[in-house]
Amino acid sequence: MDTNLMIAKQLEQTILESSVVVASPDQISSDLGDEAVILNLKSGIYHGLNEVGARVWAFLQQAKKVEEILKMLLQEYDVDPEQCNNDLIALLCNLSAAELISISNETAA
Repeated sequence: MDTNLMIAKQLEQTILESSVVVASPDQISSDLGDEAVILNLKSGIYHGLNEVGARVWAFLQQAKKVEEILKMLLQEYDVDPEQCNNDLIALLCNLSAAELISISNETAA
C-alpha cells in the first residue's frame, strides 16, 4: 500500500469537526481559475486541485475549524451534508499526507 495512502487512512481517525487546519508555510500555490496547483517546497512535488478542492484550499490560507469549512461548502454547493463531510475529510487527509497542511485538535487563535 502507498505510504501516503496509509498515512491518509490513519489521519481519517484523527480529523474531527473541531480540528483546526491551515496551509503549511512550506508551500506555494497558484490559482488557475477553477483549479489550483500547489508546490511542496520540501519535496518539490506539485499537487493539483479541482474546483472544490481549490475552494477548500482558499479557506485553508487562515486557520479554520473543519466544521467552519464544512458549513461554508454547504452554503456554496448543492451537496449532501454527509457526502460533503466525507469528501472534505478525505481531501484534508490527502493534503496532510502530502505535508501541505497542518492539523491541530486545539482551538484556533
